[in-house]
Amino acid sequence: MEEREELLAIGAFARRARLSQKALRLYDRQGLLPPDHVDPITGYRFYREGRLGAARLIVRLRGLDMPLAQVAEVLAAPPEEAAALVAAYWDGVEERVAAQRELASHLRIHLLGDEGNLDMYEILQREVPEQLVLTEQRHVTPEELPEWIGAAIGRLAPVAEAHGGFFGHPFVVYHGEVDEDGDGPVEVCVPVDPARAGTYPVPSRTEPAHTAAYTRITRAQVRYPQILSAYDAVHAWAAREGRTATAAPREVYFADWATLTPTDPACDITVPVTPA
Repeated sequence: MEEREELLAIGAFARRARLSQKALRLYDRQGLLPPDHVDPITGYRFYREGRLGAARLIVRLRGLDMPLAQVAEVLAAPPEEAAALVAAYWDGVEERVAAQRELASHLRIHLLGDEGNLDMYEILQREVPEQLVLTEQRHVTPEELPEWIGAAIGRLAPVAEAHGGFFGHPFVVYHGEVDEDGDGPVEVCVPVDPARAGTYPVPSRTEPAHTAAYTRITRAQVRYPQILSAYDAVHAWAAREGRTATAAPREVYFADWATLTPTDPACDITVPVTPA
């Protein structure tokens, strides 16, 4: 009886933790918050008052819509690690929401056919000099594309470093559509110093000089299919200006992807066009 008097019945514990008894039973089954004592005759659950901190933390984590498996990781971690887990989870939420916001914008443009909304992208021009590039080419699906781009650049980077390093920003050329019906091919290009040209263990070629029309987009806007709106904007601008595409469209990656937030500029959507 002395031990039970130090415990809170499930109803009292639930009220003080601002949880329902149903939630407490669920968290017991999940191993998140098992009771400290279960009466062998009545089956009533009892909890020590010191468990209220953990219970209230669960309430707040669930308020972030954190899945129970991740809640369990936070509860089991020491304070600094737990704080880092919460920060990492929320970074993921913000990135997902930013991507969904851009997807909603893309869908609105697609459904309404509202070309005026394509003006949300600023279209600029620049002259791109001739470049010597190391390349890797492959047919890929939209789902495979992000991982393959990073892996291909990772394979080409050591070769570039052995020949003086990157001589410009890596870029990706789309020789065919990559969508539900097409798989490219896609070519990853890493520029190298033409003055140090030699024999490479990977394919290489010369990218011709050209006039480029481009728009700069954020990391959130890079996701498929919302990235298609940026391509549509550049092509629509070229049509309005009477400019013709002279080569395949491409994406130029100028930032350290690992350090970017969803709203940071991430790449340029570029189309080589006839000069003005």
